Amino acid sequence: MSRFWKRIMTPDELNALGQQCLVSHLGIEFTVIGEQHLEATMPVDPRTRQPFGLLHGGASVVLAESMGSVAAYLATEEGKSVVGIEVNASHHRAVSQGLVYANCHPLHIGAQLQVWQTEIRNSKGKLCCTARLTVSVLG
Repeated sequence: MSRFWKRIMTPDELNALGQQCLVSHLGIEFTVIGEQHLEATMPVDPRTRQPFGLLHGGASVVLAESMGSVAAYLATEEGKSVVGIEVNASHHRAVSQGLVYANCHPLHIGAQLQVWQTEIRNSKGKLCCTARLTVSVLG
């Protein structure tokens, strides 16, 4: 684990945090805590599809905001908290089945603001969504 992260947790501990809320309801699973990034997966199934059978854009945003929020939390000192203040997403390619794979990394880590980018890819590695989350650091 690098010194980049201020709080040390395992993917299993992150997944336990997501139980009994939207994260687990959508099947989001944290898989990797890298040197300066997080990885997670989410199924494309009835929970995450829109009525036309494609991955719902809102589900992609939930994945990106969940990852960015957790990453921001891990990158802050004990006694501080983070809250999302802005999220945006560009949807590039439709997905109708399988898993999507997300990678979240920092664009800016400041004392009061952090900006995290999440790229969501299909099983072939093709970019499906790019999202950016800005969080405010409190405390």
